[in-house]
Amino acid sequence: AVGTYFTVSLLFWYVGLIPDIATMRDRAKTRARRIAYGIFALGWRGSNRHWQHYEKAYLILAALATPLVLSVHSIVSFDFAVSQLPGWHTTIFPPYFVAGAIFSGFAMVLTIMLPLRAWFKLEHIITMKHIENMAKIIMLTGTMVGYAYGMEFFIAWYSGNAYESFAFYNRAFGPYWWAYWTMISCNVISPQLFWIKAFRRNVVVIFIITIFVNIGMWFERFVITVTSLHRDFLPSSWDYYSPTEWDVALLVGSFGLFFTLFCLFCRYLPAIAISEVKGVMPQADPHYGDHHE
Repeated sequence: AVGTYFTVSLLFWYVGLIPDIATMRDRAKTRARRIAYGIFALGWRGSNRHWQHYEKAYLILAALATPLVLSVHSIVSFDFAVSQLPGWHTTIFPPYFVAGAIFSGFAMVLTIMLPLRAWFKLEHIITMKHIENMAKIIMLTGTMVGYAYGMEFFIAWYSGNAYESFAFYNRAFGPYWWAYWTMISCNVISPQLFWIKAFRRNVVVIFIITIFVNIGMWFERFVITVTSLHRDFLPSSWDYYSPTEWDVALLVGSFGLFFTLFCLFCRYLPAIAISEVKGVMPQADPHYGDHHE
């Protein structure tokens, strides 16, 4: 599931870049860059036939990616839901994971997009309307995630299963209560500020809230995994999880890898699709000259 998700996402990203890579190939000032960009441009010349095949392939990949988001996150959630472990064995996981993926995805995009927008002076391309609409989606999906959190407790109580009830009571009031309430504060409470229009249109407030959402979604993974495993059916095996230096190194390294790749992307590839910006310019209208005669 993860491999399919990664492959389709990579192809969708790469296919969308092909016209821009060709533009950078034509503008490259060194032979090495011309060769490198030329390889990845796949012989793109911007002909009518090229555009026809490009738009068809891009549309097919987009059509594949949309249901893939639903299926992949649902399948991953089944890894938890089909187990008998209290706290995992619940049918709400598939829609809960899908809503959480959209929620965290929009938050992460805003987290990296807002500084990029300011540094590269892209305010005329990434407008406040785009940002406000993304904030509304975060508010909506955050409310859905909050509903899922509440329903987990309700179903645990309604089922009458003592182990299930204890698992969720332990999340909120056990040794890891701090992780659970951090998750609730970041994922449920902070997005509700977007009901206020002034906050939805304030870039600084939006950036801070998206940081909180990213932190909250990390704690969600921590809560689902650790609090469900550290106290199982045998009290003799109960323990308090403490990360080792290797766990911390893996976490820090994953951040480092992501931001290294992101910085390389910003350095060598266009942050905004050049071809798409050209397509919405007034000069792209075939009758543009007629309006100025």
